Amino acid sequence: MTRPVCRRRAHRPAGAISPQIITSARRNIPTYDLISTEGLEQIEARSEQFLQQIGVRFVEDPEALRLFHEAGAEVQGDRVRFPPGLLRKALETAPKTFRQHARNPERTIDLGGKNVVFGPGYGMPFVSDLDGGRRYGTIRDFENLTKLVYMSPWLHHSGGTTCEPTDLPVNKRHLDMVYAHLKWSDKPFMGSVTAPERAKDSIEMARLAFGADFVDQNCVIMANINMNSPLVFDYAMSGAIRNYAAANQCPVIVPFVLGGATAPVSMIAAVTQAYSEVLVGCALAQLVRPGAPVVFGNFVTTVDLKSGSPSFGTPESALASYVAGQLARRVGLPIRCSGAFTSSKVPDGQAMMESVTALHAAVLSGANFVLQSAGWLEGALTMSYEKLVMDADYLGAMHRFLSGLSLDDEAFAMDAFAEVGPGGHFFGCGHTMRNYETAFYDAELSDTQSFETWSERGSADSVRRANRKWKEDLQRYEAPPLDAAIDESLRDFMDCKKATLPDLWH
Repeated sequence: MTRPVCRRRAHRPAGAISPQIITSARRNIPTYDLISTEGLEQIEARSEQFLQQIGVRFVEDPEALRLFHEAGAEVQGDRVRFPPGLLRKALETAPKTFRQHARNPERTIDLGGKNVVFGPGYGMPFVSDLDGGRRYGTIRDFENLTKLVYMSPWLHHSGGTTCEPTDLPVNKRHLDMVYAHLKWSDKPFMGSVTAPERAKDSIEMARLAFGADFVDQNCVIMANINMNSPLVFDYAMSGAIRNYAAANQCPVIVPFVLGGATAPVSMIAAVTQAYSEVLVGCALAQLVRPGAPVVFGNFVTTVDLKSGSPSFGTPESALASYVAGQLARRVGLPIRCSGAFTSSKVPDGQAMMESVTALHAAVLSGANFVLQSAGWLEGALTMSYEKLVMDADYLGAMHRFLSGLSLDDEAFAMDAFAEVGPGGHFFGCGHTMRNYETAFYDAELSDTQSFETWSERGSADSVRRANRKWKEDLQRYEAPPLDAAIDESLRDFMDCKKATLPDLWH
């Protein structure tokens, strides 16, 4: 099995840069365990109770019903009920860690263990920036966002639907999105899940880029599966799970659990429901192809009970993330948590407060894959150019946070104390000069100037600095090399598929 070789061009235009390659953050700090072992066992017991008594519906997917029936589940109509132990038994074949190969082998990532992979926002119909305001996303926005994610060393994953390109037909836009990930980035990426045939198209494009034999034996594409909570898988989602798993690719099973709307207001009940739904989706993938990679997804938040609107960055959702991480570790699956959540409409103080609350909960819960870690506004309705680069800058700080503290001789700096002595300062001592460039995280967008200097230089706040940053990044961007024959095969595939389909706009 071989994979295509990408040759880097010898000449680079003036001002272009090669983004630094960082494939993940490494967790050197402990996770936070909120619930005792006895409490986790209670959750598992309640989960088995209502999966056996209430069950889950699979709408218009007889193949999923057949697979569960043959595995020993009780199937009545489209309702599946699970005897205790069946789902955990099915998950014994799921890998605890796996590798997602990137088009550039140097950007290949490992999911699971102590690795933490950050990806951008996902699924937003709108985009916003200081110049154009809030508007429907277009394919140009999608390409711009893909390039900006590529330019950030702190975002290891290209993501999936970073915004909806609403200027393209609904039934064809997935082709352009997958192509954009492969053309304008060489980081790992996600494919379409909005219909089983679109999942198949995404996988086929991955085969064209990586080689069919390589794809059959290696994960090269992931898929974000949002089931219809509570306790329903429609054919689009269950069909997508089956298609990705059959191709040995990775579905990320993510219930959409909103306490008070799609789940009870009690967070422990919401977590129990989400855990149950995840087990069902992950088990389905294993019944299709034992050993196929799968990720335990977590998305549990609250709603404003006065208005019914989802709320993000709440203390309740943070608590849910901690418990979800513990449950995923007991099952033995990599876990996806969501990062920079906010209900704010603009990248303001509320946005940062809620985003940091959610992101820290994801990191401390033990997340291996943090989707939605940059750009999210307005409860997942808007992808902000400014917030994308602001969040990405903060993810750099998260890399430093996750690295923990060293206890070696250099870290204790005994030579510095000897050199400086009582009453001195450490600005120019040998230890400081040796570690000058690496001692602290240097946030690119934070301002540490004096008030007078900041005023003289235009008094730019963080959003205006971010506006300048993303524009500079797009000016400096250069596409990673893509073999011309692969590019042509991808374009031919897209043209042929589009020619056979009418344009559908809903």
